[in-house]
Amino acid sequence: MMQSVDIAIVGGGMVGLALASAFKDTDLRIAVIESREPSSELDVLPDVRVSALSRSSETILRNLGAWQGIMQRRAAPYVAMEVWEQDSFARIEFEAQQLAQPDLGHIVENRVIQLALLEQVKQQSNVSLFMPAKCASMAIGESEAWLTLDNGQSLTAKLVVGADGANSWVRKQQDIPLTHWDYGHSAIVANVRTAEPHNRVARQTFTAQGPLAFLPLGEENLSSIVWSTEPNRAERLLSMSDSEFSKVLTAEFDNRLGLCEVVGERFAFPLKMRYARDFVTERVALVGDAAHTIHPLAGQGVNLGLLDAASLAQQVLEVWQQGEDFGTKRNLRGYERWRKAEAAKMIAAMQGFKDLFEGNNPAKKLIRGIGMKLAGQLPGAKDEIMKRALGLKGDLPKLAQRSGIKSQTH
Repeated sequence: MMQSVDIAIVGGGMVGLALASAFKDTDLRIAVIESREPSSELDVLPDVRVSALSRSSETILRNLGAWQGIMQRRAAPYVAMEVWEQDSFARIEFEAQQLAQPDLGHIVENRVIQLALLEQVKQQSNVSLFMPAKCASMAIGESEAWLTLDNGQSLTAKLVVGADGANSWVRKQQDIPLTHWDYGHSAIVANVRTAEPHNRVARQTFTAQGPLAFLPLGEENLSSIVWSTEPNRAERLLSMSDSEFSKVLTAEFDNRLGLCEVVGERFAFPLKMRYARDFVTERVALVGDAAHTIHPLAGQGVNLGLLDAASLAQQVLEVWQQGEDFGTKRNLRGYERWRKAEAAKMIAAMQGFKDLFEGNNPAKKLIRGIGMKLAGQLPGAKDEIMKRALGLKGDLPKLAQRSGIKSQTH
């Protein structure tokens, strides 16, 4: 049986569901295709995959009606951030109250964000969920795209959106080339109990082996760690016993919160930068990790993806309200220019950070120390960094602005 929709979103993770939710007050028919339904039962211990949601992401999620569902489940606001380099005087601190903000953001499990969005999307009469289901084939015609699913169902859509992650099936079907490089690091993620409370402060240290971040969770002695180090060392760390791992971690973190004790599972994944040459082709658009992946250094990946979703929704609605075809490459170019520029800025910033903090060269260490000191002391410099990190600066879509987006009907 052939079902006809306006937009088929391949990928029902955080970004794909945010995009579907952005069309909640429209007559547009949306399909979301996702291979795995997330379990709604949360464990006592938080999942190890978390995101640091910025203020702009919070605003998007509030405007989509999903924020309440996140807060009802589990979210941990953080009010300050400390960044320092091992064996050097380089350090900088940020505090929410300096910007008259209640917090700097929230640490939230990816699954919690997904579940809160899914709850909203399930209430939308204009959305058909194909979950669990996978795409088997895609063909692009002049005025529509055809998708067949592994369960035998077929769809036609004016626009197919690839929200299907770093190894995007949609991107591969379109043969969109990738600019990519390997950061030469793996990131270890785990939950860690510390002897001392984190006081809702996010902490990051740059070591000779790579950056290590402690992100505060809801329990006052529990943090989520992201530990970037070279792949062989990551493998050795994963193969250690819990007590051995905890000892090495405590030392690497300068004993900043006392003894560390790893709880639950540890995972590692390779870190790669990816940047799709095209974010749009005829009848196809890419969002989130399908379009770009960056170093998790500042936890900005999901924030970029949610801004993609909000920006694409805005572009589609503007074209649609003018009675035009929103599936053509020409009518999607505005979205592409907008988001490619923002993603490129973030990739460059992360790369610059990574390069700056790599290596033990004494001159480089001195520059890092002076640079951080200056950033902390120059009038306005620190505020500028904080506003960018909060997502209060840059070319923001309407959904990321406090006033939100007006109801749209055609």
